[in-house]
Amino acid sequence: MPGNFITFRSSRLHYSCWGTGDRILFAFHGYGEAATSFAFLAEAVGRDLTIVALDMPFHGETDWKEPELFFNPHDLMALLAAIASGFPGKELGWWLLGYSMGGRVALQLLELAPERVERLVLLAPDGLFVNPWYWLATRTVAGNRFFRWTMKNPGWLFLLLRTGNRLGLVNPSLFKFAAHYIDDDAARQALYTRWTVMRGFRPRLGLIAGSIRERQTPVVLLYGSYDRVIRPARGKRFRLRIAPNAQLTLLPAGHQLLQPKFMEVIVNALYLPIN
Repeated sequence: MPGNFITFRSSRLHYSCWGTGDRILFAFHGYGEAATSFAFLAEAVGRDLTIVALDMPFHGETDWKEPELFFNPHDLMALLAAIASGFPGKELGWWLLGYSMGGRVALQLLELAPERVERLVLLAPDGLFVNPWYWLATRTVAGNRFFRWTMKNPGWLFLLLRTGNRLGLVNPSLFKFAAHYIDDDAARQALYTRWTVMRGFRPRLGLIAGSIRERQTPVVLLYGSYDRVIRPARGKRFRLRIAPNAQLTLLPAGHQLLQPKFMEVIVNALYLPIN
């Protein structure tokens, strides 16, 4: 698999490239995944697009050594521009593809540089709703300290989740999803570092919606009908704010949309004309 590294201060960010097309498609993976998640798209779109997929901090092969757990979106924008400069003639007119956490990254980039983005495709994207628990855990000093303590002492959280699941207050699929990430010491530490380091990605939907309408940027939203992690209703509300520049498609699936079995739908989303 083609792989490259770009230096950022004391760290090295890994990215993979596929295809030889005239436009760059920057792809951003979900939580706990990696750039390789997009490899299955290469054969289908590689003639038209050059796919560049990055490993975010504490994901994949990226070696993050910064003393502060904070990745500034402006720094990511500069890194992408540096990567794009290595593809002469393809520096402008980026296409963005983001899945889950990567959707929040893509939205933030569109906010920072709407003139660079020609098309935005989001798969079950984070970033269209501010989860109060995530806000408390990552954007307040006291909340972040409590989050770090909880990841080392998760007993009370297990009890709360089990009780909520037993009483029907926590959706079973959401309970299973949450338990998966807090049932192991390493997984909990990863949750803390990954959530904290990405806390700077806070897309402002009002500005983004205004840019999309003004520039008539095509946006395609894909959601799983049975997704209990990121619900389709959030995408439907956002689509209303940016119509007629957006299309929303529901798939017979849960949250895991970045899979080869959905390749045709994802590829169609990349090329879909938006009126």
